[in-house]
Amino acid sequence: MAIKKNHLCYEINYDVVIKLKVLKAILDYGKRLKFPDGILINGRGPNGASFTVEPGKTYRFRISNVGLQNSLNFRIEGHNMKLVEVEGTHTIQTTLSSLDIHVGQSYSVLVTADQDAKDYYIAVSTRFTSQILNSTAVLHYSNSRKPVSGPPPGGPTTEIDWSLKQARSIRTNLTASGPRPNPQGSFHYGQIKVSRTIKLANSAGLINHKQRYAVNGVSFIPADTPLKLADYYKIGGVFRVGSIPDNPRGRRIHTDTSVMSVDHKAFVEIVFENHENIVQSWHLSGYNFFVVGMDGGRWTPKSRKQYNLVDAVSRCTTQVYPKSWTAVYVSLDNVGMWNLRSQFWARQYLGQQFYLRVYTPVQSVRDEYPIPTNALLCGRAKNRHT
Repeated sequence: MAIKKNHLCYEINYDVVIKLKVLKAILDYGKRLKFPDGILINGRGPNGASFTVEPGKTYRFRISNVGLQNSLNFRIEGHNMKLVEVEGTHTIQTTLSSLDIHVGQSYSVLVTADQDAKDYYIAVSTRFTSQILNSTAVLHYSNSRKPVSGPPPGGPTTEIDWSLKQARSIRTNLTASGPRPNPQGSFHYGQIKVSRTIKLANSAGLINHKQRYAVNGVSFIPADTPLKLADYYKIGGVFRVGSIPDNPRGRRIHTDTSVMSVDHKAFVEIVFENHENIVQSWHLSGYNFFVVGMDGGRWTPKSRKQYNLVDAVSRCTTQVYPKSWTAVYVSLDNVGMWNLRSQFWARQYLGQQFYLRVYTPVQSVRDEYPIPTNALLCGRAKNRHT
């Protein structure tokens, strides 16, 4: 969990790099990661982070779940939050007392400092876990002389229906100003004919006595050359287009450098099916997509009757609830090699990802810029020229 202000920037944390190497070694030996020790807010433990506000003013909090695997719930003691943005999309402004944030997701809320002058808890807790982790920060009124006291405000823990209802209530504000995926109503995503349906199911299994995770039965393994470079320079033998099917086939999982080909300018429906008892989170690089529907059970073509084809939220990361499905629409207008992956770090590392090759036979700077002159060329592309 991170609460970020616009003026903050990221720096390389070498302690994190070392810890990631340790985590990779644990997974490479076929072991699983242990349950986390706690939740950090802006890198700090309970009450380690503090945010000072002036009475009567309204503040924007941008909240991101940058954890490895657990959904979180966010709330501020004694204050309501007004949801205004989801991953770059203006939303219908909805008043909330708490907000579920799944792995990799980001939200903006407005909070007005309209309560008595004292300090209040900012509370964060895990969702859908047998052991509940909690952490706190402090909302400090500038004229406060009373520190936080008593227990932090409680939140939801394992209630799936509550979270599903909240997720469905998040809609795009079609009348908001500023950049948005539906400018002045010129792009009606609900009126575009879908050219292809891709159904993706997560699965797990052992390969060579080690835990692996897969999409449609294929567990991704990295190549010796970045896939974008191999595709751009037409280097053979690095990957094979079509090495992952459009639909799950129920076979034993196997490893491959999985790449699925899709046409530039196609309008595609992607259905994520989750057959497990955990909440999944999926991210598509290079794109936002419209989250048109989600529900329990198995997806069928009849499920389209409940799609939101008017004001579905546009985002790049979506959750899939246990034994449930989530459907998204995406306009493939960005040529290139784009990663579609689980946001659970261990699962992604152990193969639950693949690449969408958005392809056009005509090379044009209108559709894709050339490789930058300062690009690092490695692997089999090492001796090529930009």
